[in-house]
Amino acid sequence: MLDLLIKNARYAVTSNAKDEILEGVSIGITDGKISYIGSDSPEAKAIYDATDKLISPGLINSHTHLGMSLLRGWAEGVNLQGFLERVWAAEGAIMDEATCELGTELGALEALLSGTTTTMDMYLNPVATHRGAVRVGLRHIAGPIFFDFPGLDGLQWHQRIERAHQWKDELAKIGGPYIPTYLMPHSTYTDSPENLTEVAQIAKELGARIHLHVSETEAENLDVAKRYSKTPTEVCRDTGILDVPTIFGHGVHLSDSDMKIAASKGASVGHCPGSNLKLGSGLARFNDMRKAGIAVGLGTDSCASSNDLDMFSVMRMAAHVVALRQSPADVDLTSIVRAATIEAAHAVGLGDRVGSIEIGKEADLIALDLHAAHLTPVHDVNALLVFAAGRGDVTDVWVAGDQVVSKRISTKIELTDLIARVNLRIKALEPLK
Repeated sequence: MLDLLIKNARYAVTSNAKDEILEGVSIGITDGKISYIGSDSPEAKAIYDATDKLISPGLINSHTHLGMSLLRGWAEGVNLQGFLERVWAAEGAIMDEATCELGTELGALEALLSGTTTTMDMYLNPVATHRGAVRVGLRHIAGPIFFDFPGLDGLQWHQRIERAHQWKDELAKIGGPYIPTYLMPHSTYTDSPENLTEVAQIAKELGARIHLHVSETEAENLDVAKRYSKTPTEVCRDTGILDVPTIFGHGVHLSDSDMKIAASKGASVGHCPGSNLKLGSGLARFNDMRKAGIAVGLGTDSCASSNDLDMFSVMRMAAHVVALRQSPADVDLTSIVRAATIEAAHAVGLGDRVGSIEIGKEADLIALDLHAAHLTPVHDVNALLVFAAGRGDVTDVWVAGDQVVSKRISTKIELTDLIARVNLRIKALEPLK
C-alpha cells in the first residue's frame, strides 16, 4: 500500500530524460520515494486530490545565502563592491550563530512556500544555518566556509580546517533530508592559491564537493589576473579545486577557454540572473555554457542582492537574458525548466535522488493551483511555468515525501512567531542606518 497517492493531476512536469508532460496522472509515494506513476488509483493510506493542479519536481536553488534574508533591502542602488561594503558592515554587527540560524529559518520558509525544496546555501556558521533550515523542512546544502582572513565569523584558518574535518559528524547529528558533503571556499579573490590547494586536498580526503564564487564580475576577473596572471577558473584548475566535483556561483564572465576547462573537469554553474542584473554584474552566457557541456542550475543569490527567493521569477529572468543576449528564438523553455529542476540537481550532486518525477526518486514535489485567471488558458505548459506562474500559485510542497507546506501554510513552523523574532533581532541594525 502506498503512503500517499497524489491523485488525478491535470499535468505532471516530469523533467525526465524525455521531458514528458503527463496529463490526468496520479503519483504514488512510499517511504519518501516515488513508487507509482500512472492513471489508476492504487490503495494508499492518504489521498491528495490534485484535480486542476500541476505537479512538478521541487525547484532547486543552486546558489544562495539564506541567512542574509534579514538584510532584504539593506543595500540598494549599488554594484557588487558597494553591496559587499554595506552588507558586510551589517553582518558584522548582528550575524552571530543564533542570528544566522534565525535568518536561515526565514529564508528556508520563504523558499519552501515558493516551491523550492533544495538550496545550495553558502553562509557563515553552517552548523547553525543547517539546523535552522532542517527545522523548517528544507533540503539544505551547506558547508564550512573559507576565507584567508578571520572574516565576519572571526575564525582563523586552522579553525576553518578543523570545522571541515568535523562537518560530516555535524551533518549526522542534525539529520534532515539527504545532502552531499560540501566545502565552500568563498572565492579565488578571498582565498589564496595555497589555501585553495589545501581545501581541495581535504575535499578529496572527505569525498566532499566544492562550491565557490567564480567570475561574478569583470572586476573580479581583472583582480585575479593582476594577482596570478590567470582567470579564476584557471586558479581553480591549478589548485586542484576542479579535481573534485565543483559548482561555480554565478560564472557570469567565463571565457570560452574557461568553459572548456570547466566542462572537461565536470564543473557546474549556479546561474543567478536576478542578482546579476540588479547589481549590474553582467549577462551570463546560459546557452553557451550548456553547449560547452556544463550543467547549469538556476539560483537567486541572497535576499540582500535579489530581494527574494522566488525561483519562478529566476526562470523568467533567465529566459529574458537569453533573449537579450541572443534572440527570443534562442530561448529553449524546456532547458529553462530543467535548469530549475533536474539540471540543477545534477549541478549540486543530487541528480540521482531528486529533480525529476521518476520511479525511485525521492518525492521532492510541489503542487501549483491552475484554477487562476493568469494561468488560463494553457497552450504550453513550459511557457506557463516560465512566463506566467509564480510562487503564489504553490499550494503544497513535499520533501522526501514529507508534506512541509499544506494549503500554503508551513507544517513545521509558525509564521507569526518567526516574523516577531526577526523583527526583534533586526532592531540591532538601527544604529547603522
